Amino acid sequence: MGFAGSFWAAYFLLHVLVAPVARGDPLVPALIIFGDSVVDVGNNNNLTTLIKANFLPYGRDFVTHRPTGRFCNGKLATDFTAEYLGFTAYPLAYLSPDANGRNILTGANFASAASGLFDGTAQLYSAISLTRQLSYYKDYQTKVVNMAGKSRANDIFSGAIHLLSAGSSDFIQNYYINPVLRGLYPVDRFSDLLTSSYSSFIQNLFVLGARRIGVTTLPPTGCLPAAITLFGAGSNQCVERLNQDAILFNNKLNSTSQGLVNKLPGLKLVVFDIYQPLLAMIRKPDDNGFFESRRACCGTGTLETSLLCNDRSVGTCSNATEYVFWDGFHPSEAANKILAGDLLEQGFDLIS
Repeated sequence: MGFAGSFWAAYFLLHVLVAPVARGDPLVPALIIFGDSVVDVGNNNNLTTLIKANFLPYGRDFVTHRPTGRFCNGKLATDFTAEYLGFTAYPLAYLSPDANGRNILTGANFASAASGLFDGTAQLYSAISLTRQLSYYKDYQTKVVNMAGKSRANDIFSGAIHLLSAGSSDFIQNYYINPVLRGLYPVDRFSDLLTSSYSSFIQNLFVLGARRIGVTTLPPTGCLPAAITLFGAGSNQCVERLNQDAILFNNKLNSTSQGLVNKLPGLKLVVFDIYQPLLAMIRKPDDNGFFESRRACCGTGTLETSLLCNDRSVGTCSNATEYVFWDGFHPSEAANKILAGDLLEQGFDLIS
């Protein structure tokens, strides 16, 4: 984020957030999360899928020092976001047995690792598609109405921040390894397909009462350690064609989002730029307090994720705070904390 960004994020926290949070009041009534492995907190734990993270060393640096299903050594960016917003607990995985009663009045997490904007991506890995996540959200709304009454429930839905993080799996875990899909869709048209799905999802959320929505851009996908290993043709550098695809998609995401704001009265929709903050950490790790940005902490750091990142993985680092990436695809807790600060700074309109 750099000094200037850090200064303004700190200023924002001190002068806008601290007062209400100090009183014990979250800044918004609930936090609702949709998407993929970047924000999944355990919905995949009980699915029949290979894409899981409910085993060590995942979670070794979490508050409980136990795996939860988060694809990280500790907290996700959304966990830090929940803290910054004044919540005393993180939104629970909706499929968790604990996600019931008053535990869900302040939000829920519907994200599923290996899901995407394109439902076909989730189907490949037996994950929860975005369409299915929306169905679970409708079920969640019914439960909240039954507990809180319709009037209060509507206030919760309209005042809640809804966050969506999806798209990376569509490219890395589907499009780039799927010759049939690449044959059907040039990358420009595939991006259009994804943004069309995104537009439908946002409009469906709007109909269900959501008015404050944030969506993250794609990261620099060509710089993820596993992406360099898989698609870098032996190079040790970021795969620029993948990064250009991400930029192309992000531009379409921004223009689609602006169109939705113009179309839907009362909608607050913020596109959170993840690309530039993460790229800054990767290109200049020292400036952000990191030692390593090419190799991840887990195992060899060049590929391992999910089942390949396990307690017997040889070479796993002892101090993940020095690494931008925890595994081949996912940021470390330390990187997530910086990203959360950027999200907070960019998301002022969702809170005000």
